[in-house]
Formats: sequence, C-alpha cells, structure tokens
Amino acid sequence: MNILLVAVGAAVGAPLRFLVDKHMVGRLLLGTRIETPLPWGTFAVNVLGSFVLGLLTGVGNQTIALLVGVGFCGAFTTYSTFAAETHGTGRVRASREGRAHVVLNLGAGLLAAVGGALLT
Repeated sequence: MNILLVAVGAAVGAPLRFLVDKHMVGRLLLGTRIETPLPWGTFAVNVLGSFVLGLLTGVGNQTIALLVGVGFCGAFTTYSTFAAETHGTGRVRASREGRAHVVLNLGAGLLAAVGGALLT
C-alpha cells in the first residue's frame, strides 16, 4: 500500500513540475521567451515544494506524508536539476550568477519551508 501512495503522489508531482517549469514560469511569470539569467522554473518548483514540506511538519498522518511528502514533493522538486543548472550557470556565466543561483534557491527554499511549518 505504501508504494502505491508514493506512486500516486509522484504521478501528480512529475507532470505538474513540467507544467510549472516549461509553461507557467516561462509564459506567465516572465512573459517572454528570452533566455533569463537564472533557471526560474527549477527555482519555482523547489521553493513551492519546500513550502509544502514545511506544511507537512505539522501533519502526523503517515498516509499523507507518503502521498504528499515522498510521492508528490519527491517528483515535483528537483535537486539534481538544481545541481546541474548551478554547475552550468557557474561555468557558462559569471561566477557571481552561479553563486546567486545557489543562495536564492537554498535561502528561499529554507524560508518557504519555515513559513509552511509556521502555518501548521
């Protein structure tokens, strides 16, 4: 049963990540197809996922933790893409942008997680 909960959560999280990264951020938030200095799609999904995980800190239900925390957030957020984009940003662009990418992602993710936890 546990693996099914994780799989169902992941089945929702993965396509939603794609939509946020490719469509919502690219079209709605930035309003342009011009390349931006930082990968905002990965930033958006990681901060939103951190917020959701923060909200889950007050939930003691294992079913919800598996479905939403492990399944949904595990598929929705992407540390590996963050690492790859950070590496690319640091090599291709000025190292200041690479450092900004790391500080923004980690700082905003931590603040989002704490904010979510404070709401529970």
